[in-house]
Formats: sequence, C-alpha cells, structure tokens
Amino acid sequence: MRISFPYLLMFSLLLFSCSSDDNASDNNNPQLEGIYFPPLASDIWETKSLEELNWDTNELQELLDYLEINNSKSFMVLHDGKIVVESYFDGHTNTSPWYWASAGKTLTTSVTGIAQDEGLLNINDKVSDYIGTGWTSTPLEKEDLITCENLLTMTSGLDDSLGDNVSSSNLQYITDAGERWAYHNVYVKLQDVIASASGQNWSSYFNAKLKDRIGMSGAWIQNGDFSVYWSNTRSMARFGLLTYANGKWQNEQIIPEAFLNDAVNTSQNLNEAYGYMWWLNGKSSFRLPQTQIQFSGELIPDAPGDMYSALGKNDQKIYISPSNKLVVIRMGNAADSENLALSDFDNQLWIRINAMIN
Repeated sequence: MRISFPYLLMFSLLLFSCSSDDNASDNNNPQLEGIYFPPLASDIWETKSLEELNWDTNELQELLDYLEINNSKSFMVLHDGKIVVESYFDGHTNTSPWYWASAGKTLTTSVTGIAQDEGLLNINDKVSDYIGTGWTSTPLEKEDLITCENLLTMTSGLDDSLGDNVSSSNLQYITDAGERWAYHNVYVKLQDVIASASGQNWSSYFNAKLKDRIGMSGAWIQNGDFSVYWSNTRSMARFGLLTYANGKWQNEQIIPEAFLNDAVNTSQNLNEAYGYMWWLNGKSSFRLPQTQIQFSGELIPDAPGDMYSALGKNDQKIYISPSNKLVVIRMGNAADSENLALSDFDNQLWIRINAMIN
C-alpha cells in the first residue's frame, strides 16, 4: 500500500488534538479501577513518571535512540491510561496526522461489535444479507457460506493472491469459507455491511459511535483499494486505552465487553495468533500475511504473553498488555524493510521496552 503524503497537509486541517472530561474509571468495576481517561475536549492528559513506576530511567534514552534510528515518527507508553513516555521524531508533533495502515482494521472490528450490540447486524449472518448477492464472483452457494465473522477472522475462502481490489470480479473462490486463513483486504466489506445496516455512510456511523465518544481526531481516507485511517498519535492511544479498559470509556460501555473478549482471543482453529483482526501473543504457533506456512512459537517472543496488538504496514503498532497495565503506540516509516504486519522490529523494540520497565 502506497500512501500519498500530500494528504498530510490537507488533513492536518481536519485533525486536531483530542480528549474529554477527566478522570479515573468506574469504581464499580474492579477491573477498571484506577484507569485514567483523558478529557474529551482538551489537550490535557495526565502523566506518570518512570520513577513512580520504579522503571529504569537509564534505559529510556537507549529505547528512544533505537526508535529514532529506525524511522519512527512517534512513540507513546501509557500506564493505566496516564502518559509515561511521549516522544516525537523527524519533525513530527502530537498534532501531526499519520496513517494507521492495517492497525486500523481493529477500528472496523470495534464498530462491528457496536453495530451488533445495537441490533443492526449479527456477525453469524451471511454478508449478502446486508449488501446483496453478487458481491463476489463465486457461485451463489459458495458466496452464501461467507459470514460477517469470516471477514473478521480472515477466513472468507476467497483468493488472496489476486491483490487487494475488492470488486466482485476480483473476489474469487478458492475454498469454502472457514477452511483457510488468509490475510485479505476483503474485510473492508464489513464497512459496507455496517453502512447498509445502519442507513448511514461508514464514516458517519464510525464518528458517532466510536470516534467522537472517546475524543479521537482523524479521518478515513480512500487510497486506491484501501480505506485508511489517519490521525495523530494521541488518538491512536485513546483507542488503545478504550480497548485496554475492556471497551469502556469512563462510565460508558462503548465496545461490548463480551464481543471485545472474543476479538482479542483466538477466533478460529487455523491461526491461533489471530482474533477479530487483533494479533495475539503468547500462542504456540502463528501464520503471517501472504503465506500458508504455520510457524512454531510466539508471535513476539520477548513481549508479554498476554499482549494483543494492532499491527499495520510499515510498523504502525498498538500493543496492549493487561498484566503490565500498558498501552504502547508506535507510528512511522518502516523500521527496516517494507512489511505488512509483523517485523523483526517488534521483538527488538520489546527487548528495549523490557529493559526499561523490568
């Protein structure tokens, strides 16, 4: 996916810093007790020092140096919602927009859960119930096998070797839905499902049901075959914090907790390191985009075993580790060579984060 960088100037006018009325979380839920949520309508975001957490301050500079020499634009670490580290590189600032790439798939996941909770759709329904038949070029009886959940889990059975175009002619049968895991841009049809089910366009529904409720900035940009989300780094961190807090923002449940629990756990038996477009650490094997090889071992060996991640092309990252109370964000250009999701950078970065936090 090639992003046209002149979009930066155009959308910097749209993307302003975000955040809402203060405060810690709902004290009636012990899992959320102590989590800080930044205000929706200001730049205020409380901080916490490394010394308070007994983290190694000597390791911070090495971590930041590593990020800078590996083409990073921004890096944030939240602990229970408060900012511990926030750094920008190469002229980037806390208001600069950047693209999420495939890390933004998890935004579509979350909104799918919201729409289901509102009774607009059911992920077990076939996709054609919402957008009509003929959205693929497969035989009708094969198209009817593809459910919304198959799109969430990358198990549509459609041929991923034909590229990222999602026109009907390019969505061809390779096997029955549910029988093959393959990373495929066809997931974006969920945005059409939600638009049809809600009677709104995708961006309007997304803004009303997710973006505005947690104080995110940003916009969806159509770039060729891709629907790409652009925002500042703090907005990405807000979404990570919402997910860390079990889908709740202060006292409001935004993403249904049961749906989110399904999203961040193994969703099918073909790739145990994949949920509903979230990547899962701590599993015994994993598969990667553009290959049918199953690899043994954990996705990111030096990262926390309970960590789940939104991973985007060229090392756009949201890492969430509930056991460590961490949300970690990285935006920038590819750290090394171009990649679709996972890269060697993930593990090397976590080696340096561990040196700081342990």
